[in-house]
Amino acid sequence: MNKITCICLGVKSMERAIVFYRDKLGFHTDCKDNDPQVCFFDTPGTKFELYPLDLLAKDINPDNPPEIGSGFGGVTLAYNVDSRQKVDEVIELVRAAGGTIVKEPQEVFWGGYHAYFADPDGYYWEVAWGPDFKYDDNGLLLL
Repeated sequence: MNKITCICLGVKSMERAIVFYRDKLGFHTDCKDNDPQVCFFDTPGTKFELYPLDLLAKDINPDNPPEIGSGFGGVTLAYNVDSRQKVDEVIELVRAAGGTIVKEPQEVFWGGYHAYFADPDGYYWEVAWGPDFKYDDNGLLLL
């Protein structure tokens, strides 16, 4: 069991999330509707899904769904890039899309360069470049 095939984010507004990811950040999807029941994005490797937050909680346990709260849940998503310049470019794209930049691009202790942003639902993303990062032909990070 050594793989992650899909990451699902429970979102408060499907329309707002679709516009942010599909229309503003350029994630690829077959979803044409702005308010689908579920939306999958065709990302390389692990796939990415949006699902209404209240329905996701009920899907986990219909009789006793987990409490929906706010705040940092201890999980971040990462978008690794192949140059320092791309960190800056992605952060500017996110800024223009209406995302919240929570940490401006900067040097990091391990020798790389990174920044953090939050999407409209408060999910945190790290955008990072590292001098030793290597990628396969599909742009996927090699470890």
